[in-house]
Amino acid sequence: MKERIVILGAGESGTGAALLAQQRGYDVFVSDSGAIKSGYRDDLIRHKIEFEEEKHTEEKILNASLIIKSPGIPDKVPVVMKAKQKGIEVIDEIEFAFRFLKGRVIAITGTNGKTTTTLLTYHLLKSAGFDVALAGNVGESLARKLAHGNHSWYVLEISSFQLDGTKTFRPDIGILLNITPDHLDRYNYEMKNYINSKFRLAANMTPADAFIYYADDAVLKNEMAGRNLPARVLRISFTDSLAPLYFDGEVFHVQLNNLQLSLKQSETTLRGRHNAVNTLAAVGAALLAGVKPEAVMAALKTFKNAPHRLEHIATIRGVEFVNDSKATNVDSVIYALGSYKQPLIWIAGGIDKGNDYNLIKDEVKKKVKALICLGKDNEKLKRFFTGVVPVVRETQSVKELVRMALDEASAGDVVLLSPACASFDLFKNYEDRGNQFRQAVLDLKKELEQQPV
Repeated sequence: MKERIVILGAGESGTGAALLAQQRGYDVFVSDSGAIKSGYRDDLIRHKIEFEEEKHTEEKILNASLIIKSPGIPDKVPVVMKAKQKGIEVIDEIEFAFRFLKGRVIAITGTNGKTTTTLLTYHLLKSAGFDVALAGNVGESLARKLAHGNHSWYVLEISSFQLDGTKTFRPDIGILLNITPDHLDRYNYEMKNYINSKFRLAANMTPADAFIYYADDAVLKNEMAGRNLPARVLRISFTDSLAPLYFDGEVFHVQLNNLQLSLKQSETTLRGRHNAVNTLAAVGAALLAGVKPEAVMAALKTFKNAPHRLEHIATIRGVEFVNDSKATNVDSVIYALGSYKQPLIWIAGGIDKGNDYNLIKDEVKKKVKALICLGKDNEKLKRFFTGVVPVVRETQSVKELVRMALDEASAGDVVLLSPACASFDLFKNYEDRGNQFRQAVLDLKKELEQQPV
């Protein structure tokens, strides 16, 4: 009789786990308490995998020998608690997939910067000709990748929720970028629980493995002082020139495995101090994986980041338009403002998350010549920044927004969409907001180019 695996949640990770489990000969059942998206339902039907949606039938779940749950499902969900009480092993899709993985792993976590660092690391290896796959919390699930075949290297973005469900998972190279308060409702509002979750990345690492972290991050600096990790530890720093991965404010300096690399950040495609951390982490991982320094430097000049993250859209009449719609909180806007020396036309607004704008007041006063509020209720933004910024305007039309921004800008300025707020008042999500902004900019550029000079 086949061993029975039950998968809770039929999103990307759950469906990927189902495909891999079926391929490996298990009796598979998928249960989702909500409606399954059509693409994932089609996957399950096509592969003749039994499933249910909008319910959890305990009789069909609690007879499993192993349960794989979606990282979005908390341990407190009744069916999960009952499974554990019965002694059924409950793991995450990353853990399940890892048990079948034959290649080597670079895993990246952190509160901010995970996606950029993961994409850049993958780009550095791929550009150098490595047999590498991108998976985890970006792109396809690791299980789905493995169902399609093995690779020599896997570059994975890993969230704290995914790490919570791991037991034997061990990256050859682990990267921890930073830790700031996030998702604390999942961790009983205890910061220490969240920190411990992030450090599960290194729980099974050995002296043969490498752990890269940003040593200037206050939380990481404090934690590393009290932790004795068995892995080889490599520091990223902006303050310690002896760190193997050092940034002096303009130039990256890397000394690793008898290899040396120096490159100006201005020669790469990523801007800002936060991206200097991301770049050094990716460079360190690539060099440890065996990519040659000259190949790393070449690939840094061709990298294109994911959309909505300080994404250059176009230059119109000497004014650069930048889409940073992913910046849905003040912390992210701090990074964005710090990425530019030019005068800014700042676009912000949406659903406020209890933002403390004092955190960016000085930087805004120094750099922003006009604020354009994009949202249904802009009173908090207008009230705070009136008198801080020379010009404060508002609109609920993206088309009108880009014209306003161009009117307020001079050649050499930057128009920066970095909202500091959620998008759900006017848009489906931050991607929709960024896509509409991008299209409006490109439409305006086309219109103005067609006008007679």
